[in-house]
Amino acid sequence: MKTLTNENVLEALKAVKDPDLHRDIVSLGFVKNLAITGNDVKFELQLTTPSCPVRDQFIKQCEQAIRTAIEGVGKIEITMTSNVRAQMHNQKETILPGVKNTIAIASGKGGVGKSTVAVNLAVALAMDGSKVGLLDADVYGPSAQLMFGINEKPKIIDNKLSPIEKYGVKIMSIGFLVNPMEAVIWRGPLASGAVKQFMTDVKWGELDYLIFDLPPGTGDIQLTLAQTIPLTGAVIVTTPQDVALADARKGIVMFNKVNVPILGIVENMSYFVCSHCGQREDIFDNGGGKRTAEELNVPFLGEIPIHTSIRVAGDDGDPIVHAYPESPQAQSIRAIAKQLAAQISIQHLGTPEKPKLDILLQPS
Repeated sequence: MKTLTNENVLEALKAVKDPDLHRDIVSLGFVKNLAITGNDVKFELQLTTPSCPVRDQFIKQCEQAIRTAIEGVGKIEITMTSNVRAQMHNQKETILPGVKNTIAIASGKGGVGKSTVAVNLAVALAMDGSKVGLLDADVYGPSAQLMFGINEKPKIIDNKLSPIEKYGVKIMSIGFLVNPMEAVIWRGPLASGAVKQFMTDVKWGELDYLIFDLPPGTGDIQLTLAQTIPLTGAVIVTTPQDVALADARKGIVMFNKVNVPILGIVENMSYFVCSHCGQREDIFDNGGGKRTAEELNVPFLGEIPIHTSIRVAGDDGDPIVHAYPESPQAQSIRAIAKQLAAQISIQHLGTPEKPKLDILLQPS
């Protein structure tokens, strides 16, 4: 065994690999401020996101690696911190200068629970310690004001709209500005212009993640967003049945054509568990989202069950990850948020494979 020195500690820590980036934590620059006092070791482990899904695993592996390689080690103190990496692009810096990452939550068709997923992912990331914003870009059917339980209007500060903050998320929606009892009847260019204004005329400040809740389909707003700023990536929300999956594939094709990476697929309404007998029922089939992700070579972020509490929490303006954070339903969404954060880190530090376009473009 080796003696206790800074060099030997760093060498030992090279045995700890990031499971997503496939590199050791030393070469990735995660180990900071290493100090040895007597027989005690102290350092900072700076991850790429506070939502890292393996942060607890890292602590155990670091301690084991040091004690296995070096003799006479006393106390090991590891401080976990994070620094979300930013997507670097001049166009994004001009339009959204303080925003590190932009994420589109999309669906090929309506009715799959896309907004519920977007809102809960935003709150879950904020609960983990990230600075998060949500832009409700579904101008025809805005729902953020309802799902967050917001009845006030945004203020104007320095000639810009100030987003309303709740549950740690900065929120902007056309629903804050129009009468909720009146339909928004806009042609495509006007709707796209509103989304552009929500980027340029809103005081977003410093954010790790800005989530865009897009309208369903592959229309003007999706194309405007993709062409206005370089998105970090898109998440496709689907349900397990074939009709929804066919539309999800079309959404993936659209984002590929405008060079937006697919961060993953989320299968919502995946299954139902009876509260009385505990039996699982696959109401909309099962496993379709995962099979589609494998077929198209994109990440599968996870599945969310059907449960009354998810709907009730959304109707009450208190998303389930905040209202019932320890519930199985909330835990499934929080796990998806961690996987999403991991995929964003891979975009910045790794070289992910692109979807197979020859498969994507096959006729259905």
